[in-house]
Amino acid sequence: MDLLTINQLKRAATDGRVEAAVHAQVETIARKDASNGKPYFEVTFTDGEARFSLKAWNDSAGFAYCERGGPGGFVEVSGEFATSKFGLESSGWRLRDLTPDERDALLAGSAEIREKQAADFAYIEETTGAIADPRLQALCRVFLSEYGDRYRRAAAARNNHHARRGGLVEHVAQMMRTAVAIAGAYPALNRDLMVAGVLFHDSGKIWENGLPADGFTMPYSEAGELLGHITIGIELVNTLWRKLAATDDWKDWVSLEPANEDVRLHLLHLVASHHGELQFGSPVTPRTPEAWALHYVDNLDAKMEMITAAYRTSKQLAPRIQEKVWPLAGNIVQPLAHFK
Repeated sequence: MDLLTINQLKRAATDGRVEAAVHAQVETIARKDASNGKPYFEVTFTDGEARFSLKAWNDSAGFAYCERGGPGGFVEVSGEFATSKFGLESSGWRLRDLTPDERDALLAGSAEIREKQAADFAYIEETTGAIADPRLQALCRVFLSEYGDRYRRAAAARNNHHARRGGLVEHVAQMMRTAVAIAGAYPALNRDLMVAGVLFHDSGKIWENGLPADGFTMPYSEAGELLGHITIGIELVNTLWRKLAATDDWKDWVSLEPANEDVRLHLLHLVASHHGELQFGSPVTPRTPEAWALHYVDNLDAKMEMITAAYRTSKQLAPRIQEKVWPLAGNIVQPLAHFK
């Protein structure tokens, strides 16, 4: 029996029934009753990159596990899987607890994701380290030094895009590549401000979408619920800025142009306005070229991630046409192949 990741299992099951096993963490367990009164559990599993749900009926081995266990356990899910209109299904799936070594290997992530996220974080460090404005460079350096480990574990969202452990680093690194390219195409844009804005725009998600060191299940935090990541990000920038103002370097920056207060204000505006519209959670709409550019870069990367994931998971309706995935508008069509 092959040991697959959840994404690999989903791809394999689209071609027919497949016998396989996956290692995952139990994310949620919900006891329910069918229309005939028969009890069952709906269990969601995640491996940090993807998730899927299965039903455990009262005559199954999974039902007994769900009765005695709860969310958070690390398990092997094995059986024969197939894809229906409801997603992955298996009628005879089995569970066993992972050994400590298996759990540690799962938490470390696949070799592919470890390599990608390590490269992405190195790019973030390199690009922010090349910022010419000493205040913005120092602010980025202090942030990564104090919060880097938590930043690397956070997700970019709970759903829709980069909703996985380390997804925030992937999202930010790709946004940063795009921001650097756009700043080259539009020289009037302040490249330093754009790069710092990309780093900090979702920094509040360390609290809103943070993940623990020993799990894939994203908890809810009171700060995330009461304030949201934009407000937290604004507070974080101000807190780190005050730390810089207490350093010996600050006296050398007092005479710099643009002025310190202008730099702080414009960076805060990027954090505050990056959702683009009031109805989407931004307290203010973009008012500067950098703010508009950052908003579109953020939206572009989110949409590219959504459609890439949709090609892997959505139902095929006709040759080269697949079913729409929320929140994308309309069915999706396979892209034109590269010219060779």
